[in-house]
Amino acid sequence: QVQLVESGGGLVQAGGSLRLSCAASGVTFVGYAMGWFRQETGKEREFVASISGTGLTTYYADSVEGRFTISRDNAKKTVYLQMNSAKVEDTAVYYCAARKAWALRTGTADYEFWGQGTQVTVSS
Repeated sequence: QVQLVESGGGLVQAGGSLRLSCAASGVTFVGYAMGWFRQETGKEREFVASISGTGLTTYYADSVEGRFTISRDNAKKTVYLQMNSAKVEDTAVYYCAARKAWALRTGTADYEFWGQGTQVTVSS
């Protein structure tokens, strides 16, 4: 059974940094593209970043491009989201997701497995 467990969320001041982690189990991790999404209260879940199984290809939402970095350690079956220059509008619950495919996608329906989410709050 595939399980994804996020960690690293918390409170950070605007301009600060935070690193989220997502540990996977029950999968041949390299065969899965991974993504990070976020959801603000009352809004739809939105794409943040994705990374290919090898880690060689990444893709970002315009809103985080240049500030966030997605990476993965296949030996540890973990994907990371480094958040730098945090903004108040980055406040949301962050979810990691996995899809058993090589191609990167940005839609929530494209991902088969989801973590439970971790809260990130950016204060002004």
